[in-house]
Amino acid sequence: MEAREGKERFLKQRQVLIFFVLLGIAQAGSAPRHYSVAEEMESGSFVANLLKDLGLEVDGLAARGARVVSKGKKTRLHLDRQTGDLLLNEKLDREELCGPTEPCVLPFQVLLENPLQFFQAELRIRDINDHSPVFLDKEIILKISEIITPGTAFLIECAQDLDVGINGLQSYTISPNSHVHLKLQNSSDGIILPQLVLDKALDREEQSEIMLTLTALDGGTPPRSGTALVRIEVLDINDNAPEFAKLLYEVQVLENSPIGSQVAMVSARDLDIGAYGEISYVFSQASEDIRKTFRINAKSGELLLTQKLDFESIQSYTLNIQAIDGGGLSGSCVVLVHVIDLNDNPPELTMSTLINEIPENLQETVIAVFSVSDPDSGDNGRMVCSIQDHLPFFLKPSVENFYTIMTNTALDREMRSEYNITITVTDLGTPRLKTQHNITLLVSDVNDNAPAFTQTAYTLFLRENNNPALHIGSVSATDRDAGANAQLTYSLLPPHDPRLPLASLVSINADNGHLFALRALDFEALQAFEFRVGATDRGSPALSSQALVRVQVLDANDNAPFVLYPLQNGSAPCTELVPRAAEPGYLVSKVVAVDADSGQNAWLSFQLLKATEPGLFGVWAHNGEVRTARLLSERDAAKHRLLVLVKDNGEPALSASVTLHVLLVDGFSQPYLPLPEAAADPAQAHPLTVYLVIALASVSSLFLFSVLAFIAVRLCRRSRAAWVGGCSVPEGHLPGHLVDVSGTGTLSQSYQYEVCLRGGSGTSEFKFLKPILPNFLAPGEERASEANPSFRNSSEFS
Repeated sequence: MEAREGKERFLKQRQVLIFFVLLGIAQAGSAPRHYSVAEEMESGSFVANLLKDLGLEVDGLAARGARVVSKGKKTRLHLDRQTGDLLLNEKLDREELCGPTEPCVLPFQVLLENPLQFFQAELRIRDINDHSPVFLDKEIILKISEIITPGTAFLIECAQDLDVGINGLQSYTISPNSHVHLKLQNSSDGIILPQLVLDKALDREEQSEIMLTLTALDGGTPPRSGTALVRIEVLDINDNAPEFAKLLYEVQVLENSPIGSQVAMVSARDLDIGAYGEISYVFSQASEDIRKTFRINAKSGELLLTQKLDFESIQSYTLNIQAIDGGGLSGSCVVLVHVIDLNDNPPELTMSTLINEIPENLQETVIAVFSVSDPDSGDNGRMVCSIQDHLPFFLKPSVENFYTIMTNTALDREMRSEYNITITVTDLGTPRLKTQHNITLLVSDVNDNAPAFTQTAYTLFLRENNNPALHIGSVSATDRDAGANAQLTYSLLPPHDPRLPLASLVSINADNGHLFALRALDFEALQAFEFRVGATDRGSPALSSQALVRVQVLDANDNAPFVLYPLQNGSAPCTELVPRAAEPGYLVSKVVAVDADSGQNAWLSFQLLKATEPGLFGVWAHNGEVRTARLLSERDAAKHRLLVLVKDNGEPALSASVTLHVLLVDGFSQPYLPLPEAAADPAQAHPLTVYLVIALASVSSLFLFSVLAFIAVRLCRRSRAAWVGGCSVPEGHLPGHLVDVSGTGTLSQSYQYEVCLRGGSGTSEFKFLKPILPNFLAPGEERASEANPSFRNSSEFS
């Protein structure tokens, strides 16, 4: 019951989870929430409390597994599930994260599970005044000709301040002097450019060098500053400034270009001659990154690469190059370097949620939630995410390159208990780069398979008179489930027939299905019986199946033949009357016997063991008929005693014997019965018909004689009743269990007997006197019977 309730509860949770996944995806597209924090805050510093924005209580926050996820593998924020506070994982350096970009914004997501939901948010990092303005050149040299007129402006190197906004560079000052003053000018990109404006003409003979201090100030509180030394050298007259062939050079450079490779070649000319016509090339207003990345040949103007380019860091460079002649005049140009992106970064995959084991028979279950990213641009940064096609899972895209892996059909542990899911993320660049991530998912077992027997019906054979507790066979079942769900218990099921005492007949081993006979069985009482066995697993709920078992009791030769006729019950013996005029083969009597066994054990054979006069009578081996073996004569004794043995065909053979009393009488003329196997041939019917016609013709003449002879015989028979014993017939029915089971019993349908009831006796007695319907032997067969001496001496007839 607990497992069923757990499964139903899991199904309900899964439905709620799918609902909130869709709801979270819908909400993920809304405007992100904004938070801010000053840079350089210590790790663990408080940023904001998200409970109100998430719409959750404190206890609900932990229950839904809330956490902060962001692009990349480095997590700079974390969420305290106990309070709902958003905290810093580390110090944040705005200049390191964003450089000159303002505002500095770090996007992140709050991921809620159970159900899945995304909240978009941004963290703005506020700048603090932690950097002072810095002049890259500590000494700035200006060469000014003495011919330069007052009012001429000279551009000088500006300072660098990593801070932004009000904390960035705001102004410059120059030390007091009478030669120049400072003029500030804003460039198109917002940079303050310092210029020195000549206040009066310089006289080299009066002062050949002027030393000034240039100070750069930012707007922080308190303000920070940096200084550089400005050295003005007064030159002789130089009336031609260098001029570049082009004012703007645009070049494209692959980001994998080797160090030392040429980026561009700039060229300027000066119409002056001598020292005033010699030109040298230098960087102007170059940042530290430019100075580290490029180098210019002062003589040739060749621009060379000094370190590797990285498109993902900087996409373009703007280089200001001055050409300065020997007289101090200069010209400038701009070189715009575009970095060409190459597909040199494989996609990155970040796993947010992963479930390693799920129960089978569940549909649309979330397996994993992950995000992908590629720092390249264009097609190099566009990605395709996929999993194997032959698996029962599908990939569902979410927002901001988030994906969800879900099952698309119910899993079957019996078909497959473990899945290896390979997530492949491929970009569209040339050559294409890919990243693979493997997930191993285990499928836990649910008791969804009933035990199955190896056979639907079993037939077992057991010989009767077995020993108690005998192992008679086994049943076997298998269960495709695992663990306790596959552990089977065997049992006997109540029989359909309530009269069958199954509990006292067989038992079953509950662990292995072995069947045992509890007591000795008797074939004559129970030939076969059927019952059902069950196999039940130990799952919850338990499943079971049934199989039919039929036990066939095999017969053993444990019953001796039983003689039905003549009866051997201690009463007066039954005497058979045989006329002396009987022909050979005359039916004297028939021994009727049965055997309670079956099959070969019930096949009976008859044998004449002992006779008063050997050779006079014979017994047919297969039907027990006692017949005369030869013609009777006056010399034969009147009373005969025959001992007949009845034997079955079992191993070992069992037997019974019976005694017959035969009385030979004179004048009792009666047609004889032929041998059973002597069948009349239709071709011989014609002579027989002739004999009958002749007999009928003589009936009229002998009618009177026949009547007198019949009366005499009847009177003679009554006079002998005093000393001739009668045949006792038992009262009631014969035993019901004594039946002919083999189909070859000794009762033959070929003969019917006339019954003579003795009047005046207290019991009903009968005697086989004669066959009512005689059969006739064919002449050839009769002669063969007379000529065969073995008929008289053998106890069996073939």
